[in-house]
Amino acid sequence: MDSVLIANRGEIAVRVIRAAHDLGLRAIAVYSELDRDAVHVELADEAWNIGPGPSAESYLNIPNILEAADASKAEAVHPGYGFLAENAGFAQAVIDAGLIWVGPPPAAIATMGDKIASRSAAQAAGVASVPGTLEPLASVDEVRAFAEEHGLPIAIKAAHGGGGKGLKVVREGDDIEAAYEGAKREADAWFGNPEVYVERYLDNPRHIEAQIMFDTHGNGVFLGERDCSIQRRHQKLIEETPAPRFTDEQRSALESAALAVAGAADYENAGTVEFLMDGTGALFFLEMNTRIQVEHTITEEATGIDLVAEQLRVAAGEPLSFSTAASRGHVIEFRLNAEDPARGFLPTPGTLSRYRESAGRGIRVDSGVRQGSTISQYYDNLIAKLIVSGRDRTEAIDRAKRALSEFEIGGVDTTIPAHLLILDNEDFVSGNLSTRLLEEDLDFSGLATKTAPALPEETELQERGMTVEVGGRRYDVRYWSQVIAPTTSGQRPAPRRRAPKLSERSAPGDTEGIVTAPMQGTIVKVHHGAGDAVVAGEPVCVLEAMKMENEIKAPSDGEIVDLRVQPGDTVAPGAVLMVIR
Repeated sequence: MDSVLIANRGEIAVRVIRAAHDLGLRAIAVYSELDRDAVHVELADEAWNIGPGPSAESYLNIPNILEAADASKAEAVHPGYGFLAENAGFAQAVIDAGLIWVGPPPAAIATMGDKIASRSAAQAAGVASVPGTLEPLASVDEVRAFAEEHGLPIAIKAAHGGGGKGLKVVREGDDIEAAYEGAKREADAWFGNPEVYVERYLDNPRHIEAQIMFDTHGNGVFLGERDCSIQRRHQKLIEETPAPRFTDEQRSALESAALAVAGAADYENAGTVEFLMDGTGALFFLEMNTRIQVEHTITEEATGIDLVAEQLRVAAGEPLSFSTAASRGHVIEFRLNAEDPARGFLPTPGTLSRYRESAGRGIRVDSGVRQGSTISQYYDNLIAKLIVSGRDRTEAIDRAKRALSEFEIGGVDTTIPAHLLILDNEDFVSGNLSTRLLEEDLDFSGLATKTAPALPEETELQERGMTVEVGGRRYDVRYWSQVIAPTTSGQRPAPRRRAPKLSERSAPGDTEGIVTAPMQGTIVKVHHGAGDAVVAGEPVCVLEAMKMENEIKAPSDGEIVDLRVQPGDTVAPGAVLMVIR
């Protein structure tokens, strides 16, 4: 193998490119039209356009990706995580095209990537799962029947994905139908398949996962556990290793169960076996992610093993370069997302007006952005991952406070203030973790992100760049250009914009019943029509942004006197959706 095409974007594409270069491989990037000037595109040896901004037309477009692989004469394809990473059909298409697939065999992806089939495989391997269905749900009536048998709460989950995407927790019987439909929509948007299943939802569990690695010579190694209990909207926010308050006996049980599940699927390459741990310390198989994880970084820092490089070696047919994986110190990863913690972690797409990473001893940053990069509504809102190492957990936490305070991100709200608040939480500091900690013990409503310094004025003559494409391949062109002089106020002349019509503006002091869009996105469902009565806190519509659904609720009791949106409408931040009087 001497070249690899990375079928992904953002920080994971950057990560794979760097690992490929470390091994002396030619790294080939693909990009959507929105990512033409992205960091991963510039770091690669060459880059190919695979379509428009929406992921369905680019990063999920298998024919376009394979065409780029053929045109670039790539020998291998690394899928990263997300997008097509757990798509067995894509893996098979890569192999059928005569390329090396950097990942597990398609059959293993089909078994373990399908959350229902993986539960059956775990059961066959003697590993207990959370009680749930073993077939895709055919109707909402099956959800109701399961709830009647097992009680509430329950979780409706995407059958072909993970990471909290397409997951809806139901605590009230009246919410079952809406949760079922919402989970199906999200599953289809994220993974191209609307199939869902239902399982019993464990309140206040811990989320413990095992990193494993298998080669093609029958060698399999457990590389330690990660605690991923700190979550919001059922998506991980902080991960750490080793798991606090986790005994050697529990670690041994986790290792045995993880290797048994992987072995049952004839697994190869890197994978993560995820478990929920209840209050008694019992472990229940949750799912297996048949790819590299977002949080693989902390295992790398704890063991000193480059997992992505190892993936590439395994794909090339080499045996594992290690037989055991000893862990040292304590490592914590913080996901720095474009979200507003004060508004329920709502996504905040936008342009990074300021970006400066923290550094120093024990600090690693994985990112795919720079100052001026745009966090698009079309993709995941991860800006960067801050990975902090210490000799023990106390040192790692202390160092993390400094590193988070140093990190500067402007132009969008971020999770940095939330991380700092979490690090001061008594339960977190003591290691008393659960997946409900953020929702039950912490109040983020008063948080505000740091105001970043303004961008410096440009010099009179500045080097600029543009990109051109020839035959689908991207090339950089550099040139010098005189900049527009600032006005006397020090500001550049702003482009003229159309003034909003009177009907688009609300009257001063009359905003109580006006429902506005908290972010840019697409309306996917409207629960009520004009003239309907609603009560404060009742969901009135669903706004999809960054492929996550956000319920918009009525701010007050009243009647919808002006409904301005319908499903399929794209709205800007602050746009009036409806008026309740």
